Amino acid sequence: MADTVQESNVSNAFSRQSVIFDAIDDANSIIIWMRERVRNEVLQFIKPGSEMLELNCGTGIDSVFFSQKGINVLATDNADGMLQQLNAKIATHNIKNLQTLKCSFNHLENITGRQFDYVFSNFGGLNCTDKLDEVLSQIDRLLKPGGYFTLVIMPVVCPWEIITVFKGYFKTAFRRFKKDGAKAHVEGVHFQCYYYNPSYIIDRMKNDFSLTSLKGLSIVVPPPFIEHFRERHGKLFTRLEKVENSIWGKAPFNRWADHFMITMQKKLV
Repeated sequence: MADTVQESNVSNAFSRQSVIFDAIDDANSIIIWMRERVRNEVLQFIKPGSEMLELNCGTGIDSVFFSQKGINVLATDNADGMLQQLNAKIATHNIKNLQTLKCSFNHLENITGRQFDYVFSNFGGLNCTDKLDEVLSQIDRLLKPGGYFTLVIMPVVCPWEIITVFKGYFKTAFRRFKKDGAKAHVEGVHFQCYYYNPSYIIDRMKNDFSLTSLKGLSIVVPPPFIEHFRERHGKLFTRLEKVENSIWGKAPFNRWADHFMITMQKKLV
């Protein structure tokens, strides 16, 4: 029952946000910066004509991008509002190689009869489930041998959140360390958010997958919740970006960030 309420609340929250989601994204230069880094990562391992399954696709900002690169995308989400926005984009731009399916990442068993070259999930959508192990099992089932997945997930340790303790924001500073997740809310709807270290994924997938890449996002560059930083402190941002570029693939920094980006390849045998 609790799982059903959680899933319903998450879907309701993001449906409410769907009408302003793109505007929020466009207005935040750090989100744009992060999204570009994620896309460049994926494009290293996928080629035109490949079949991609996107989880928690939202309004399809990434789905549309990858379809424009010649990738065939099945974009899934459980929020009706998000899918309505994406379907409108598909109709407006007559996108032939992008399909949508209402499907929660908690119920990927409903996708049958096909496998994919790539599974992709961006910006912490999978932090909305406490059953990431089950999602990973389904990703394994849905990937072809030799296929890849890239997941962008919020880890337990985020230095930028921890230092907010010095401003008195104790709940924010340590919320990721709660074993039962932390309360989050979007558009007035409350739900739980769960945090995972990269080791959680690596340990569960290591028998059938090899680790290709693990990188941190917003290690020293401020995360998106520090709005307008890039516009107000352009020179400092450039310096921080250079530092980030030098450490984002190195331990422990690729585990201590606002998000981490993990790419694994399914073994051929």
